[in-house]
Amino acid sequence: MSRETLLADAVEHFARHGIGDASLRSIATAIGTSHRMLIYHFGSRDGLLAEVVRTVEQQQRDLLAQLDAEDLSVEQQAEQFWRRVTEASLVYGPLFFELSAHAMQGLPHTEALKADLITVWLPPLTDLCVKAGVPPDQAPAYARLGLAAARGLLFDLLLTDDRPAVDEASALLNRLFTLPSPS
Repeated sequence: MSRETLLADAVEHFARHGIGDASLRSIATAIGTSHRMLIYHFGSRDGLLAEVVRTVEQQQRDLLAQLDAEDLSVEQQAEQFWRRVTEASLVYGPLFFELSAHAMQGLPHTEALKADLITVWLPPLTDLCVKAGVPPDQAPAYARLGLAAARGLLFDLLLTDDRPAVDEASALLNRLFTLPSPS
């Protein structure tokens, strides 16, 4: 099996069964390969999990681009994006936050992931902020704030399981981004 096929199978497996504390051997068995193939392609269980997070993050950026290409208002894009990202976070969120902590600690298996956690999100979010009416010179700061706030809300959801309150806070965040900026 190719690296891409193994990664896609792992993402699908985790989406159906969650991450848990599965060993590399049990992951390999579940996706129809050997643990040696996973080690060959990903180096370790942690390396595989980091690639799963990178893949899910890319899928989310692809979704944002897809919604942008559709004829939706910025508010509709934000609402649909939040709904879908929230669903993905209920599966992958604990892994995302765990590996984010590993990246903060500089652990080697997260080196490639580290660059994908913030930097690659800022250009599409900056563009979305400009479309929402944020002045272009302020849009990068708004994009960073929006990313941080959204991740904080996802963290809140994973800890409290209070979906209505978190969704309400997300809607408020989206409204704040569509208000006219102070000059």
